[in-house]
Amino acid sequence: MTLDVQLVDGDLIADLEARGLIHDSTDREHLRALVADGPVGIYYGCDPTADSLHVGNLIGLVMLRRFQDAGHRAIALAGGATGMIGDPGGRSEERNLLDDETLDHNVRRIKAQLGRIVDLEQPDRGVLVDNREWTQPITVLEFLRDVGKHVTVNQMLARESVKARIASENGISFTEFSYMLLQANDYLWLHEHEDCTIQVGGSDQWGNILSGVDFIRRKRGTAVHGFCWPLLTAADGTKLGKTTGARMWLDPERTSPYALWQHFLQTSDDDVRRQLLTFSLRPVAEIEEIVAAHLEAPFKRVAQRTLADDVVALLHGPSAASGASEAADLLFAKDPTDASRAALEVLASEIPSTEMSISEIEDTLDVLVTTGLASSRGDARRTITDNGYSVNGVKLGEKDQLSGQKRLHGEYLLLARGRKLHHLLRIFS
Repeated sequence: MTLDVQLVDGDLIADLEARGLIHDSTDREHLRALVADGPVGIYYGCDPTADSLHVGNLIGLVMLRRFQDAGHRAIALAGGATGMIGDPGGRSEERNLLDDETLDHNVRRIKAQLGRIVDLEQPDRGVLVDNREWTQPITVLEFLRDVGKHVTVNQMLARESVKARIASENGISFTEFSYMLLQANDYLWLHEHEDCTIQVGGSDQWGNILSGVDFIRRKRGTAVHGFCWPLLTAADGTKLGKTTGARMWLDPERTSPYALWQHFLQTSDDDVRRQLLTFSLRPVAEIEEIVAAHLEAPFKRVAQRTLADDVVALLHGPSAASGASEAADLLFAKDPTDASRAALEVLASEIPSTEMSISEIEDTLDVLVTTGLASSRGDARRTITDNGYSVNGVKLGEKDQLSGQKRLHGEYLLLARGRKLHHLLRIFS
Protein backbone atom coordinates (compact mmCIF):
# COMPACT_ATOMS: atom_id res chain seq x y z
CA MET A 1 0.00 0.00 0.00
CA THR A 2 1.39 3.42 -0.96
CA LEU A 3 1.52 5.81 1.96
CA ASP A 4 0.72 9.53 1.80
CA VAL A 5 4.27 10.80 1.40
CA GLN A 6 4.99 14.17 -0.17
CA LEU A 7 7.36 13.66 -3.09
CA VAL A 8 8.68 16.16 -5.58
CA ASP A 9 6.20 16.03 -8.50
CA GLY A 10 4.84 12.81 -6.98
CA ASP A 11 7.95 11.08 -8.36
CA LEU A 12 10.24 9.22 -5.93
CA ILE A 13 13.26 9.39 -8.25
CA ALA A 14 12.70 13.12 -8.80
CA ASP A 15 12.50 13.52 -5.02
CA LEU A 16 15.84 11.73 -4.59
CA GLU A 17 17.35 13.87 -7.35
CA ALA A 18 16.17 17.02 -5.58
CA ARG A 19 17.82 15.78 -2.39
CA GLY A 20 21.11 15.17 -4.21
CA LEU A 21 20.92 11.46 -3.43
CA ILE A 22 21.58 10.04 -6.89
CA HIS A 23 25.25 10.30 -7.79
CA ASP A 24 25.27 7.61 -10.51
CA SER A 25 22.59 5.30 -11.81
CA THR A 26 21.77 2.79 -14.48
CA ASP A 27 19.44 4.07 -17.21
CA ARG A 28 17.68 6.87 -15.34
CA GLU A 29 14.45 6.96 -17.32
CA HIS A 30 14.04 3.19 -17.21
CA LEU A 31 14.71 3.35 -13.45
CA ARG A 32 12.11 6.11 -13.07
CA ALA A 33 9.53 4.10 -15.02
CA LEU A 34 10.26 0.94 -13.01
CA VAL A 35 9.74 2.75 -9.70
CA ALA A 36 6.62 4.55 -10.95
CA ASP A 37 5.10 1.23 -12.07
CA GLY A 38 6.05 -0.43 -8.72
CA PRO A 39 6.06 -1.85 -6.23
CA VAL A 40 9.68 -2.92 -6.58
CA GLY A 41 12.12 -4.76 -4.35
CA ILE A 42 15.14 -2.65 -3.41
CA TYR A 43 18.16 -3.80 -1.45
CA TYR A 44 20.88 -2.19 0.58
CA GLY A 45 23.64 -4.25 2.13
CA CYS A 46 26.00 -3.67 5.02
CA ASP A 47 28.65 -6.00 6.39
CA PRO A 48 28.18 -6.90 10.09
CA THR A 49 31.85 -6.38 11.01
CA ALA A 50 30.77 -4.75 14.29
CA ASP A 51 27.71 -5.18 16.49
CA SER A 52 26.45 -1.74 15.53
CA LEU A 53 25.88 0.14 12.32
CA HIS A 54 27.13 3.71 12.09
CA VAL A 55 26.08 7.08 10.67
CA GLY A 56 27.53 6.14 7.28
CA ASN A 57 25.00 3.26 7.09
CA LEU A 58 22.17 5.56 8.06
CA ILE A 59 21.87 6.93 4.51
CA GLY A 60 21.13 3.44 3.19
CA LEU A 61 18.63 2.66 5.93
CA VAL A 62 16.79 5.94 5.38
CA MET A 63 16.82 5.19 1.63
CA LEU A 64 15.08 1.88 2.32
CA ARG A 65 12.60 3.73 4.52
CA ARG A 66 11.86 6.26 1.74
CA PHE A 67 11.07 3.45 -0.69
CA GLN A 68 9.06 1.56 1.90
CA ASP A 69 6.99 4.65 2.73
CA ALA A 70 6.28 5.02 -1.01
CA GLY A 71 4.88 1.48 -1.15
CA HIS A 72 7.93 -0.52 -2.22
CA ARG A 73 9.56 -3.54 -0.52
CA ALA A 74 12.75 -2.94 1.45
CA ILE A 75 15.39 -5.66 1.57
CA ALA A 76 18.15 -5.14 4.13
CA LEU A 77 21.09 -7.45 3.62
CA ALA A 78 23.48 -8.25 6.44
CA GLY A 79 26.58 -9.48 4.68
CA GLY A 80 27.58 -12.32 6.96
CA ALA A 81 29.47 -13.99 4.11
CA THR A 82 31.01 -10.88 2.58
CA GLY A 83 31.77 -9.65 6.09
CA MET A 84 34.15 -12.60 6.43
CA ILE A 85 36.15 -11.22 3.51
CA GLY A 86 35.95 -7.43 3.46
CA ASP A 87 35.31 -4.98 0.65
CA PRO A 88 38.46 -3.25 -0.66
CA GLY A 89 36.50 -0.09 -1.47
CA GLY A 90 37.58 2.93 0.58
CA ARG A 91 40.14 0.95 2.58
CA SER A 92 43.92 0.91 2.62
CA GLU A 93 44.40 -2.51 4.21
CA GLU A 94 42.57 -5.79 4.65
CA ARG A 95 39.98 -6.38 7.36
CA ASN A 96 40.32 -8.92 10.10
CA LEU A 97 38.20 -11.99 9.36
CA LEU A 98 35.32 -12.83 11.72
CA ASP A 99 34.01 -16.21 12.84
CA ASP A 100 30.40 -17.41 12.63
CA GLU A 101 29.69 -16.86 16.33
CA THR A 102 30.78 -13.22 16.17
CA LEU A 103 28.85 -12.64 12.96
CA ASP A 104 25.69 -14.20 14.46
CA HIS A 105 25.96 -11.84 17.42
CA ASN A 106 26.53 -8.82 15.19
CA VAL A 107 23.60 -9.66 12.90
CA ARG A 108 21.23 -10.00 15.88
CA ARG A 109 22.26 -6.60 17.22
CA ILE A 110 22.05 -4.96 13.81
CA LYS A 111 18.56 -6.32 13.17
CA ALA A 112 17.27 -4.38 16.17
CA GLN A 113 18.80 -1.17 14.79
CA LEU A 114 17.35 -1.81 11.33
CA GLY A 115 13.93 -2.49 12.80
CA ARG A 116 13.72 0.98 14.32
CA ILE A 117 13.91 2.56 10.87
CA VAL A 118 12.53 -0.04 8.45
CA ASP A 119 9.46 -2.21 9.02
CA LEU A 120 10.77 -5.78 9.16
CA GLU A 121 7.69 -7.23 10.85
CA GLN A 122 5.61 -7.48 7.68
CA PRO A 123 7.45 -9.58 5.06
CA ASP A 124 5.56 -7.92 2.21
CA ARG A 125 6.99 -4.55 3.32
CA GLY A 126 10.49 -5.41 4.45
CA VAL A 127 12.86 -8.26 5.23
CA LEU A 128 16.35 -8.80 6.64
CA VAL A 129 18.49 -11.45 4.94
CA ASP A 130 22.00 -12.79 5.62
CA ASN A 131 24.04 -13.79 2.57
CA ARG A 132 25.64 -16.66 4.49
CA GLU A 133 22.35 -18.50 3.88
CA TRP A 134 23.03 -18.99 0.17
CA THR A 135 26.80 -18.44 0.03
CA GLN A 136 28.14 -20.97 2.54
CA PRO A 137 26.61 -24.05 0.80
CA ILE A 138 28.30 -23.22 -2.53
CA THR A 139 31.41 -25.25 -3.34
CA VAL A 140 34.48 -23.64 -4.91
CA LEU A 141 33.88 -25.44 -8.21
CA GLU A 142 30.23 -24.35 -8.28
CA PHE A 143 31.22 -20.75 -7.60
CA LEU A 144 33.86 -20.74 -10.36
CA ARG A 145 31.44 -22.35 -12.82
CA ASP A 146 28.28 -20.40 -11.99
CA VAL A 147 29.71 -16.98 -11.09
CA GLY A 148 33.34 -16.60 -12.11
CA LYS A 149 32.68 -17.76 -15.66
CA HIS A 150 30.48 -14.72 -16.34
CA VAL A 151 32.87 -11.99 -15.12
CA THR A 152 36.18 -11.10 -16.76
CA VAL A 153 39.31 -10.17 -14.85
CA ASN A 154 39.52 -7.11 -17.12
CA GLN A 155 36.21 -5.88 -15.69
CA MET A 156 37.35 -6.45 -12.13
CA LEU A 157 40.68 -4.69 -12.64
CA ALA A 158 38.89 -1.69 -14.13
CA ARG A 159 37.09 -0.92 -10.82
CA GLU A 160 38.56 2.13 -9.12
CA SER A 161 38.56 0.50 -5.68
CA VAL A 162 40.64 -2.39 -7.01
CA LYS A 163 43.00 -0.08 -8.92
CA ALA A 164 43.65 1.94 -5.77
CA ARG A 165 44.42 -1.11 -3.68
CA ILE A 166 46.73 -2.62 -6.31
CA ALA A 167 48.65 0.66 -6.45
CA SER A 168 48.93 0.88 -2.65
CA GLU A 169 51.83 -0.48 -0.61
CA ASN A 170 49.54 -3.13 0.91
CA GLY A 171 48.22 -4.43 -2.40
CA ILE A 172 45.07 -6.54 -2.47
CA SER A 173 44.58 -10.19 -1.57
CA PHE A 174 42.72 -12.64 -3.80
CA THR A 175 40.18 -12.90 -0.97
CA GLU A 176 39.23 -9.23 -1.23
CA PHE A 177 39.54 -9.30 -5.02
CA SER A 178 36.71 -11.84 -5.07
CA TYR A 179 34.39 -9.60 -3.02
CA MET A 180 32.63 -8.13 -6.04
CA LEU A 181 31.87 -11.63 -7.35
CA LEU A 182 30.18 -12.55 -4.09
CA GLN A 183 28.20 -9.30 -4.10
CA ALA A 184 27.15 -9.84 -7.72
CA ASN A 185 25.92 -13.30 -6.75
CA ASP A 186 23.98 -11.75 -3.85
CA TYR A 187 22.10 -9.53 -6.28
CA LEU A 188 21.28 -12.53 -8.51
CA TRP A 189 20.01 -14.53 -5.52
CA LEU A 190 17.86 -11.65 -4.30
CA HIS A 191 16.56 -11.05 -7.82
CA GLU A 192 15.50 -14.68 -8.14
CA HIS A 193 14.24 -15.33 -4.60
CA GLU A 194 13.08 -11.92 -3.33
CA ASP A 195 12.02 -10.27 -6.62
CA CYS A 196 14.67 -7.56 -6.15
CA THR A 197 15.27 -5.24 -9.11
CA ILE A 198 17.22 -2.32 -7.57
CA GLN A 199 20.45 -2.25 -5.55
CA VAL A 200 21.64 0.92 -3.82
CA GLY A 201 24.77 2.01 -1.97
CA GLY A 202 27.33 4.75 -1.53
CA SER A 203 29.41 5.90 -4.49
CA ASP A 204 32.31 3.73 -3.30
CA GLN A 205 30.04 0.75 -4.07
CA TRP A 206 29.21 1.80 -7.61
CA GLY A 207 31.65 -0.66 -9.19
CA ASN A 208 30.22 -3.55 -7.17
CA ILE A 209 26.65 -2.50 -8.03
CA LEU A 210 27.45 -2.40 -11.73
CA SER A 211 29.09 -5.82 -11.48
CA GLY A 212 25.84 -7.24 -10.13
CA VAL A 213 23.71 -5.53 -12.79
CA ASP A 214 26.01 -6.84 -15.53
CA PHE A 215 26.20 -10.34 -14.01
CA ILE A 216 22.40 -10.69 -13.98
CA ARG A 217 22.23 -9.46 -17.59
CA ARG A 218 24.82 -12.02 -18.68
CA LYS A 219 23.43 -14.86 -16.59
CA ARG A 220 19.68 -14.35 -17.03
CA GLY A 221 19.34 -11.82 -19.85
CA THR A 222 17.35 -9.59 -17.47
CA ALA A 223 17.70 -5.83 -16.96
CA VAL A 224 17.94 -4.77 -13.32
CA HIS A 225 18.95 -1.44 -11.88
CA GLY A 226 21.12 0.29 -9.33
CA PHE A 227 22.07 3.74 -8.15
CA CYS A 228 24.42 5.26 -5.60
CA TRP A 229 24.57 8.43 -3.52
CA PRO A 230 27.55 10.69 -2.84
CA LEU A 231 29.63 9.58 0.12
CA LEU A 232 29.12 11.42 3.37
CA THR A 233 32.52 12.35 4.76
CA ALA A 234 33.84 13.40 8.15
CA ALA A 235 35.42 16.79 8.78
CA ASP A 236 38.84 15.37 7.85
CA GLY A 237 37.52 14.20 4.48
CA THR A 238 37.50 10.47 5.30
CA LYS A 239 34.51 8.24 4.69
CA LEU A 240 32.24 7.94 7.71
CA GLY A 241 32.57 4.40 9.00
CA LYS A 242 33.47 2.10 11.85
CA THR A 243 37.22 2.58 11.51
CA THR A 244 37.44 5.91 9.69
CA GLY A 245 36.02 9.37 10.16
CA ALA A 246 33.58 10.29 12.91
CA ARG A 247 32.66 7.09 14.75
CA MET A 248 29.03 7.74 15.55
CA TRP A 249 27.15 4.50 16.17
CA LEU A 250 23.46 3.73 15.81
CA ASP A 251 23.45 1.52 18.93
CA PRO A 252 22.54 3.72 21.93
CA GLU A 253 24.91 1.71 24.11
CA ARG A 254 27.82 2.84 21.92
CA THR A 255 26.65 6.37 21.08
CA SER A 256 23.95 7.76 23.34
CA PRO A 257 20.98 9.67 21.86
CA TYR A 258 22.37 12.78 23.57
CA ALA A 259 25.82 12.35 21.97
CA LEU A 260 24.22 11.69 18.59
CA TRP A 261 22.03 14.78 18.99
CA GLN A 262 25.09 16.86 19.86
CA HIS A 263 26.96 15.46 16.85
CA PHE A 264 24.31 16.69 14.43
CA LEU A 265 23.90 19.98 16.30
CA GLN A 266 27.56 20.67 15.48
CA THR A 267 26.92 20.33 11.71
CA SER A 268 28.38 23.33 9.90
CA ASP A 269 26.14 25.88 8.19
CA ASP A 270 27.68 24.79 4.87
CA ASP A 271 26.64 21.14 5.38
CA VAL A 272 23.34 21.35 7.22
CA ARG A 273 21.09 21.69 4.15
CA ARG A 274 22.66 18.64 2.52
CA GLN A 275 22.36 16.58 5.69
CA LEU A 276 18.73 17.57 6.22
CA LEU A 277 17.94 16.52 2.65
CA THR A 278 19.84 13.27 3.22
CA PHE A 279 18.57 12.18 6.62
CA SER A 280 15.25 13.90 7.27
CA LEU A 281 11.97 12.41 6.10
CA ARG A 282 10.46 15.89 5.85
CA PRO A 283 9.38 16.98 2.34
CA VAL A 284 11.98 18.86 0.31
CA ALA A 285 9.86 22.04 0.30
CA GLU A 286 9.64 22.03 4.11
CA ILE A 287 13.39 21.53 4.41
CA GLU A 288 14.01 24.50 2.12
CA GLU A 289 11.78 26.63 4.37
CA ILE A 290 13.76 25.52 7.43
CA VAL A 291 17.06 26.35 5.73
CA ALA A 292 15.74 29.77 4.67
CA ALA A 293 14.71 30.49 8.27
CA HIS A 294 18.13 29.36 9.44
CA LEU A 295 19.91 31.73 7.05
CA GLU A 296 17.98 34.66 8.50
CA ALA A 297 19.24 33.90 12.04
CA PRO A 298 22.10 31.33 11.92
CA PHE A 299 22.91 31.84 15.60
CA LYS A 300 19.63 30.15 16.54
CA ARG A 301 20.80 26.98 14.73
CA VAL A 302 17.24 26.16 13.68
CA ALA A 303 18.40 23.88 10.85
CA GLN A 304 20.91 22.02 13.02
CA ARG A 305 18.39 21.51 15.80
CA THR A 306 15.84 20.19 13.30
CA LEU A 307 18.43 17.81 11.87
CA ALA A 308 19.44 16.56 15.32
CA ASP A 309 15.81 16.12 16.39
CA ASP A 310 14.85 14.27 13.22
CA VAL A 311 17.77 11.83 13.27
CA VAL A 312 17.48 10.97 16.97
CA ALA A 313 13.69 10.65 16.74
CA LEU A 314 14.04 8.32 13.75
CA LEU A 315 16.58 6.12 15.50
CA HIS A 316 15.54 6.24 19.14
CA GLY A 317 12.06 7.76 19.22
CA PRO A 318 10.61 11.25 19.75
CA SER A 319 11.02 11.12 23.54
CA ALA A 320 14.76 10.46 23.19
CA ALA A 321 15.05 13.42 20.81
CA SER A 322 13.17 15.79 23.11
CA GLY A 323 15.12 14.54 26.13
CA ALA A 324 18.46 15.08 24.38
CA SER A 325 17.43 18.54 23.22
CA GLU A 326 16.21 19.57 26.66
CA ALA A 327 19.31 18.16 28.34
CA ALA A 328 21.56 20.14 25.99
CA ASP A 329 19.63 23.33 26.68
CA LEU A 330 19.90 22.73 30.40
CA LEU A 331 23.64 23.35 30.40
CA PHE A 332 23.15 26.89 29.17
CA ALA A 333 19.72 27.71 30.57
CA LYS A 334 19.45 30.83 32.72
CA ASP A 335 16.66 29.14 34.69
CA PRO A 336 16.71 25.33 34.65
CA THR A 337 14.04 25.02 37.33
CA ASP A 338 11.46 23.86 34.77
CA ALA A 339 13.68 21.01 33.56
CA SER A 340 12.00 17.62 33.44
CA ARG A 341 13.31 14.72 35.47
CA ALA A 342 13.90 12.84 32.21
CA ALA A 343 16.20 15.59 30.94
CA LEU A 344 18.16 15.56 34.19
CA GLU A 345 18.54 11.80 33.98
CA VAL A 346 19.87 12.15 30.44
CA LEU A 347 22.28 14.81 31.58
CA ALA A 348 23.45 12.64 34.48
CA SER A 349 24.69 10.03 32.02
CA GLU A 350 26.45 12.57 29.78
CA ILE A 351 28.29 15.01 32.05
CA PRO A 352 30.34 14.39 35.22
CA SER A 353 27.88 13.46 37.96
CA THR A 354 28.15 12.53 41.61
CA GLU A 355 25.73 11.22 44.22
CA MET A 356 26.18 12.74 47.68
CA SER A 357 24.27 12.64 50.92
CA ILE A 358 22.87 15.79 52.50
CA SER A 359 25.61 15.70 55.13
CA GLU A 360 28.32 15.47 52.41
CA ILE A 361 27.31 18.80 50.83
CA GLU A 362 27.57 20.81 54.04
CA ASP A 363 31.08 21.98 53.13
CA THR A 364 30.62 23.83 49.82
CA LEU A 365 34.34 24.34 49.17
CA ASP A 366 35.01 20.64 49.72
CA VAL A 367 32.25 19.70 47.25
CA LEU A 368 33.69 21.99 44.57
CA VAL A 369 37.09 20.34 44.95
CA THR A 370 35.64 16.80 45.05
CA THR A 371 33.64 17.36 41.86
CA GLY A 372 36.68 18.71 40.01
CA LEU A 373 35.25 22.21 39.64
CA ALA A 374 38.15 23.57 41.72
CA SER A 375 41.74 22.47 42.11
CA SER A 376 41.83 23.43 45.78
CA ARG A 377 39.78 25.10 48.48
CA GLY A 378 41.67 28.31 47.77
CA ASP A 379 40.83 28.06 44.09
CA ALA A 380 37.19 27.45 44.96
CA ARG A 381 37.10 30.45 47.31
CA ARG A 382 38.70 32.80 44.72
CA THR A 383 36.34 31.61 41.97
CA ILE A 384 33.31 32.22 44.20
CA THR A 385 34.59 35.74 44.91
CA ASP A 386 34.89 36.32 41.15
CA ASN A 387 31.28 35.11 40.61
CA GLY A 388 32.61 32.15 38.63
CA TYR A 389 30.16 29.50 39.90
CA SER A 390 26.46 29.03 39.38
CA VAL A 391 23.99 26.58 40.92
CA ASN A 392 20.85 25.81 38.94
CA GLY A 393 21.57 28.86 36.79
CA VAL A 394 22.01 31.27 39.73
CA LYS A 395 25.37 32.74 40.75
CA LEU A 396 26.84 31.22 43.90
CA GLY A 397 27.60 34.01 46.36
CA GLU A 398 30.31 34.06 49.03
CA LYS A 399 27.80 33.42 51.80
CA ASP A 400 25.77 30.84 49.90
CA GLN A 401 25.94 27.15 50.80
CA LEU A 402 25.02 24.26 48.54
CA SER A 403 23.01 22.69 51.33
CA GLY A 404 20.72 25.73 51.29
CA GLN A 405 20.00 25.65 47.55
CA LYS A 406 16.63 24.46 46.26
CA ARG A 407 17.11 21.14 44.51
CA LEU A 408 15.59 20.36 41.12
CA HIS A 409 12.90 17.69 41.54
CA GLY A 410 13.96 17.55 45.18
CA GLU A 411 17.34 15.93 44.48
CA TYR A 412 19.47 17.59 41.75
CA LEU A 413 21.90 20.52 41.80
CA LEU A 414 23.41 21.59 38.46
CA LEU A 415 26.79 23.16 39.17
CA ALA A 416 28.75 25.17 36.62
CA ARG A 417 32.11 26.89 36.52
CA GLY A 418 31.88 29.42 33.71
CA ARG A 419 30.17 28.11 30.60
CA LYS A 420 32.26 25.03 29.88
CA LEU A 421 32.61 23.06 33.11
CA HIS A 422 29.49 21.39 34.53
CA HIS A 423 28.73 18.85 37.21
CA LEU A 424 25.42 17.36 38.27
CA LEU A 425 24.91 16.47 41.92
CA ARG A 426 22.21 14.06 42.97
CA ILE A 427 21.47 14.47 46.65
CA PHE A 428 20.05 11.66 48.75
CA SER A 429 19.11 11.63 52.42
